[in-house]
Amino acid sequence: MARKVFYSFHYLPDNWRVSQVRNIGAIEDNKPAKDNDWETVTKGGDKAIGKWIDEQMTGRSCVVVLIGSATANRKWIDHEIKKAWASGKGLLGVHIHGLKNSDGKTSTKGANPFDGFTLKNGTKNLSNVVKTYDPPGSDSTAVYKHIKDNLEKWIEEAITIRANQ
Repeated sequence: MARKVFYSFHYLPDNWRVSQVRNIGAIEDNKPAKDNDWETVTKGGDKAIGKWIDEQMTGRSCVVVLIGSATANRKWIDHEIKKAWASGKGLLGVHIHGLKNSDGKTSTKGANPFDGFTLKNGTKNLSNVVKTYDPPGSDSTAVYKHIKDNLEKWIEEAITIRANQ
């Protein structure tokens, strides 16, 4: 069953890598904001960005954080993680540093963006509950294949994990 998911990512350095993941096809109805649309949203300031995120997350069952080299600790990524968890959505992370960008280059592995969050009970770090995946492979093609072969299963598992918290 194809799920409706929201992809959270650092736009400027990772949008090319993210488009590869979005084109996998396991996920239903997830249209990225076009560059012009995103520029319009960001010109509206924090309130407009927050509203856009809220609208995009509505009706999604899972949030997939696509982790690049500079994804962790970004204001809007953190906002999306908090919102996903608070609204009971499945949540997972996938490292995308092994995918090539538009220049044909990979990047360095980024930090786990869930490390900075503690669950309400204060005893567990969110990164101990939310799974992150670092797809193996010696080249971008192998990394892509691993994500393609597993993304749907990871999403279902994330939804189950969240339902049991």
